[in-house]
Amino acid sequence: MKQIALDNQDHTIRRLRAQLATERRGLATTKKELEETRVALEASHKVIAGLTEIGLSMSKKIERMKVKKQQVRANHVECHQKFQDRIHEAKDSRQAQHLIIEALVDEKDSLLQTIHGLQEANNAPAPFDGDWEQEPEEEPKEEEIEDIPLGEGEIDDE
Repeated sequence: MKQIALDNQDHTIRRLRAQLATERRGLATTKKELEETRVALEASHKVIAGLTEIGLSMSKKIERMKVKKQQVRANHVECHQKFQDRIHEAKDSRQAQHLIIEALVDEKDSLLQTIHGLQEANNAPAPFDGDWEQEPEEEPKEEEIEDIPLGEGEIDDE
């Protein structure tokens, strides 16, 4: 009976040792998986930190681009206004020149009438009779300079 008890104990010890070896192998596998998970988690944290840094950098660039876009838009509006002012100045100048030309033509006609009147008063032959052909008055063609609407040529918001 002692032998059977010893055999049973020996069998139980072998079985428990086998279980212990299996548990140790499982524990080693679990430790290895845990280490791999820790390494992967650290790598993920590094990637997340890198992406966060990139995102912050991009946000700063976007803000700088928005500021620059606003400056460009303001410059565009200012240039547009200056251009419109120059167009209006050119129109005003052209109208003033046209009025001066009309006044000069009227003065020339008046002088010619005065000369003609003086020649008739002195019984002198008119130097312009026959050979003189007065050029027909042509109305100068006014070139239309159109205002450029502010909306044209604007920068796209896209």
